[in-house]
Amino acid sequence: MPAPRRKPPKPKYTSERLIPGSFEGETVTRRRMMGIAVQAGGGIAVATFTLPALGFAVGSALFERPPVRWEAVGKPGEFPKDTYIPKVITVVPGIGEVGKATTYVRAYNEEIDGPKDPDIPGGGDFIAMSTRCMHLGCPVRFVGASRRFICPCHGGVYDFQGKVTGGPPVRPLDRFYTRVRNDQVEIGPRYSVNSEFRRFPSYRDPAQALDGIGQYLYPGRFSTPKMD
Repeated sequence: MPAPRRKPPKPKYTSERLIPGSFEGETVTRRRMMGIAVQAGGGIAVATFTLPALGFAVGSALFERPPVRWEAVGKPGEFPKDTYIPKVITVVPGIGEVGKATTYVRAYNEEIDGPKDPDIPGGGDFIAMSTRCMHLGCPVRFVGASRRFICPCHGGVYDFQGKVTGGPPVRPLDRFYTRVRNDQVEIGPRYSVNSEFRRFPSYRDPAQALDGIGQYLYPGRFSTPKMD
């Protein structure tokens, strides 16, 4: 019985395969090239979303977080409920004045702030507001006459609770954990909140929105203290 005839291989060049529109020396069809381009674009898009989250997840597992620091800023009676008192704290120790920052502190006011978060570390008897604008990180200041936080650089405006009321910021001002120890109000690590004042255990960088999909796109830094 004769052996079956071997099917000749498909020609390498598209012109030899009589594909319309092909030219001499072409080895990949236009349709195939477009398919490869679409697949590559899809892969890049998926990597854009997944690699940052994966990097933060791996980093959290591989790197040890720095210890939580608390710094006393004054006695509880120094801080009223209806305005803020500025205090200078050390955010990054060991680098002198560069590592210092201003925070605005006041006593918790249930009429303004609503019910307390029962799970907040330290009890939350005091509010310590960050002065870093959530647009590009410029310093903001509290204007008592208008009861507003204002960023003079790009026009960001926040209300008494730190919620955005004008300008380009994407979320409310960050806050610091607070507690009372030995008759002193102490300031702890920074944390972020979204537009509904939902607390995120660790802070996010300026310009990172925390509403909707943003809370998943911008995971907390593994290089900062994290308090649950």
